[in-house]
Amino acid sequence: MSLFSRTLILLALMGGLLLSQQASAFVVEDIRVEGLQRISAGTVFNYLPIKTGDEVDAGNSSHIIRTLYKTGFFKDIRLEQDGNVLIVFVRERPAIAEINITGNKELDTEPLMAGLKDIGLAEGRVFKRALLEKVEQELNRQYFARGKYGIKIQSTVTPLERNRVGLDIEISEGLTARIKHINIIGNRAYEDDELLDKFELGVPSWYAVFSSRDKYSKQALSGDLETLRSFYLDRGYIDFKIESTQVSITPDKKDIYITVVIDEGDVFTLSDIKLAGDLELNPEELFPLIHLKRGAVFSRKKLTASADRLNRHYSDVGYAFANVNTIPDIDREKMQVAITFFVDPGKRVYVRYINISGNTNTRDEVLRRELRQMESAWFSGEKTRLSRERLQRLGFFSEVNMETPAVPGSTDQLDVNLAVTEAASGQFSAGVGFTQTQGVIFNASISENNFLGTGNRFSAGFDTSDATKKLSLSYTNPYYTIDGVSQGYELSYRETDFSELNISSYSTDVGRLGVHFGIPLTEYDRFRFSLAYEHTTFFLGSSPSDEIEEFIETNGDKFSDFELVGSWIHDTRDRAIFPNRGNRQVFTIETNTPGSDLQYYRVRYSNALYFQLTNSLTLKLNGELGYGDGYGEDDELPFFRNFYAGGIGSVRGFEENTLGPQDSQDDALGANARIVGQMELLFPAFGDDFKDTVRAGLFVDVGNVFDLAGDEKVEWDLFRASTGLMLSWFSPVGALSFSWGYPIKEEEGDDIKNLQFRIGSGF
Repeated sequence: MSLFSRTLILLALMGGLLLSQQASAFVVEDIRVEGLQRISAGTVFNYLPIKTGDEVDAGNSSHIIRTLYKTGFFKDIRLEQDGNVLIVFVRERPAIAEINITGNKELDTEPLMAGLKDIGLAEGRVFKRALLEKVEQELNRQYFARGKYGIKIQSTVTPLERNRVGLDIEISEGLTARIKHINIIGNRAYEDDELLDKFELGVPSWYAVFSSRDKYSKQALSGDLETLRSFYLDRGYIDFKIESTQVSITPDKKDIYITVVIDEGDVFTLSDIKLAGDLELNPEELFPLIHLKRGAVFSRKKLTASADRLNRHYSDVGYAFANVNTIPDIDREKMQVAITFFVDPGKRVYVRYINISGNTNTRDEVLRRELRQMESAWFSGEKTRLSRERLQRLGFFSEVNMETPAVPGSTDQLDVNLAVTEAASGQFSAGVGFTQTQGVIFNASISENNFLGTGNRFSAGFDTSDATKKLSLSYTNPYYTIDGVSQGYELSYRETDFSELNISSYSTDVGRLGVHFGIPLTEYDRFRFSLAYEHTTFFLGSSPSDEIEEFIETNGDKFSDFELVGSWIHDTRDRAIFPNRGNRQVFTIETNTPGSDLQYYRVRYSNALYFQLTNSLTLKLNGELGYGDGYGEDDELPFFRNFYAGGIGSVRGFEENTLGPQDSQDDALGANARIVGQMELLFPAFGDDFKDTVRAGLFVDVGNVFDLAGDEKVEWDLFRASTGLMLSWFSPVGALSFSWGYPIKEEEGDDIKNLQFRIGSGF
């Protein structure tokens, strides 16, 4: 029996004794409550187990006191008799005037205060010491789960006027205990290192300076143990068990040692694979979705994936509520398992209505044209998911939610309820940036990606730097036709001083007016073509080269050209920023049409491949090819349309745009062909917490530009190569790119630039 309970009984007995001393049993004609400050008399009467007309004696007086104590409002209760009047004397518990929590860095104050309120410890509530002790125990538990075993909590209760108290909870979190070693016992088939590589917890590698992998967390350890279990189950160890897990901490509470004892069991193979249930579909179209083979080692991962594919297939052909269960039949003597996929397809359903809500500015048709699930058609899970993804890629909505409730009273219909939350689609921005070649860059722009709720895009802006000054205006209708053919217009004026870009001494003023169209080919492929009129005025620099003077003498210094561009774009990346999987290919042909002052063409192809090696490692392979030449009366590509190489975006470690042929002034002239290859091993620079904003990598670049219009040939001796480190950061104030490149294949006279960077910011 607790001290509190014993005290309560004692007080009750004293109350009963008091009544017995004053009088014998009596019938209550009236009840008075004395000593109330904040609590109303009506509240007390609601809890009193007695009313006027009842009899009070020494026996039931203790029951009255216990009942009032259970309310938690009072710390002292006394009963007295005045004639036939029952007098209840009370002393209220103090109220909480304020709560202050200090020293907490690991846990945010706001959710802590919300948690305290949920258990009754909040400003204005009655203060109970037992609740405060409960809070201290819970805080200790949460900090222990985060590896902070040196936690100290000091709670101070300060009495205040008007029977109130102030609570100060001071937390000293101490240092997080770090993992020094994880030991796995019982593994025979796999080495410790192979198993520990699957863990999120562990001892960081020497190069992971800012890694938090050794920061112990009970939740993270539970996740790692489940990963370990999945690893074995995916390799046929059906009877795998984790016998025990021991977490030991050193006396100074700084270092943690983890021991995991496992029992691998035996490897099981698949003896049979069967389909059962009311299939509704031909088994011949279902078995190819099961990626399991008789005689192969059992894999829970493949089993689950096969069941998911069956579920999706049924959903895609209208069985929205299909359910596929896997039933194993284990023969431990033969170490074999037979798998039965039991299918319950349910009723095939079609979509009655698609209901749209939340689009206060965007027109319904803008959303409906992105949908791949149609009304009055069989329901398709794949088309529904694709519809949601297409809406999310628009950028008009911060949230897109789709629900598929069944139609009441119908067994073969459902509705699709589409709810969106609109985001700001217009943007005004001004910016300043810096690059090593262009110097300080100023820019400003206004854009609206959902002009008047039509889904059309409009933008206007300007950029200015030491090298370039540009004004631009554009408008695009992404659904010029109902089939998704886009149409757009562009108007721009650009002044460029190429001597500021490490190129020959000349400058150009270019005015451009164009129209472009885009044609969707598949969900991942698009064809784009444009026609533009471009007027170019050419200016010689202070020290022009012989090649530039010869070109102007032959062709003049003003050109009016009609440019036709066609591009094929294939994009299967999992995301646009820091992708981990997929590839993006772009093939472009641009040419000046007959009748232009200059007649030439350029062909470009790029392919970026991404392979996710592990959760934190991504391999990127990027290749770029470019070639240009003249046609008709022009026998070569104009030199100001040449390709360039060197610097970020091509071969890092070499000065930007300096590789390849040079003019008579020893300035870069570029060439009519370009070949660049890049290989990057990418990883989070500062742990997983920053994987979406910061990425580092090791790179190898190979490439150059080649004058194939002359006698030059593409030979290995002409290539340049470099290796080094790179860092990309999507910071809150803009995008930053850094690289430190070291040339591993260079020639005398090459301009080397080890550290290169680009910085841009908007505000």
